[in-house]
Amino acid sequence: MKYLIKTFGCQMNQHDSEFIASMLRSLRGEAVSDLDAADIVVVNTCSVRETAENKIIGFIDSLKRRKRSNPDLIIAVVGCMVSKREQIDRLLEKRKHIDIILGTRSLYRLPYFLERREAEKGPFVEFDLDDDIPEGRNHIREESYRAYLTIMYGCDNFCSYCIVPYVRGREKSRSKQDILNEAKALVNDGVKEITLLGQNVNSYGKGLAEASSFADLLYALNEIEGLERIRYMTSHPKDFNSEIIAAIAACKKVCRHFHLPFQAGSDRILKAMNRHYQRDYYLDLMAAIKKDFPDSVLTTDIIVGFPGEEERDFEDTLDILNRVRFDNAYTFLYSRRSGTPAADHQNQVADEIKRERLQRLLQLQSDISLAKNQAMIGKTYTLLGEGRSKNNPQMQSGRTDGNKLVHFSADEDFRGEMVDVIIEEAHSWSLNGRIK
Repeated sequence: MKYLIKTFGCQMNQHDSEFIASMLRSLRGEAVSDLDAADIVVVNTCSVRETAENKIIGFIDSLKRRKRSNPDLIIAVVGCMVSKREQIDRLLEKRKHIDIILGTRSLYRLPYFLERREAEKGPFVEFDLDDDIPEGRNHIREESYRAYLTIMYGCDNFCSYCIVPYVRGREKSRSKQDILNEAKALVNDGVKEITLLGQNVNSYGKGLAEASSFADLLYALNEIEGLERIRYMTSHPKDFNSEIIAAIAACKKVCRHFHLPFQAGSDRILKAMNRHYQRDYYLDLMAAIKKDFPDSVLTTDIIVGFPGEEERDFEDTLDILNRVRFDNAYTFLYSRRSGTPAADHQNQVADEIKRERLQRLLQLQSDISLAKNQAMIGKTYTLLGEGRSKNNPQMQSGRTDGNKLVHFSADEDFRGEMVDVIIEEAHSWSLNGRIK
């Protein structure tokens, strides 16, 4: 059986696709990159934005022709976009070529439905969000030296613009021992850097029979011999507390990279977003992090043009950029997402206004990022090598503890190795250096 997995979306989706690949490999499947050579196509979907869903539906529709020419082709659509009954009904109404549909917590059932598909015609659908979390999952990793590790599933925050709680379900944490066992197995397999995944890693531990917190987990992971770096995503400012800050300070393997999305600088907009904090709280939190970790890297997410955003609200957002001076910011134009409360707001911001504000924000952040990177010139940083640069094969790439991308010249292949590099040149989004 030759399989092709098409992945849309975030790191969580990428990690899910690694799990899917492991299951198919256990069935003696062989990965292919050519659609025409595939016996099964798995479309791992994202539903964060409607534009993403439209792109995914376009890809699914393109498979109809291949199904006509090869009726034995199995098409499985899985993940976030098909985790609600109404979404599935809309999808199946005009797309009879789909054989299997599985929600985010039913992925492990794929082998069962493939077996059923041999005996009877589909479509087979399962999207229950209340299943227990299955353990003992294997993952085929693209990189031998680093890996994702899911510590919890779902989200309880219900930000008014976000569909995630509705498609990934409520928060469920894995047991600390199961996480540690998986982490140790990864390290024994050569992994040096682990990124902990969860929609809100700071709330890890809720509902567990044995009391545990995100800070407790960091302390335990830090003790694993052979593990070099621990990263995590995503954090919610309202749950990023002094206990977590103390754990990061005590755990030398936890990277000094703080990614804390503030999304908007206006208290009025933050309330409409249902973010559960105000701007002063966020600024105090960033001040505390800077005090304890003066050389840390700070990044954030920002939504521009949320319904009702006025110029004064946007200026509050720019003010936070000027005060905090993030190393980088991931910026998004607000777009309506049906199924979320914000989609029904009447005071939507005009597209031309959103685009103009975004350009102003991007220019300010670019200037700040360049200045922060220029301050690194002449200093030495330890990188985890990533191999040849995608844009310049003559150079190698690596990332600092703060997740900054550095290019450097070297004849030896440093992929998966720790290497010290002196920074010689700075750009807004990357740096150049030489081996020390």
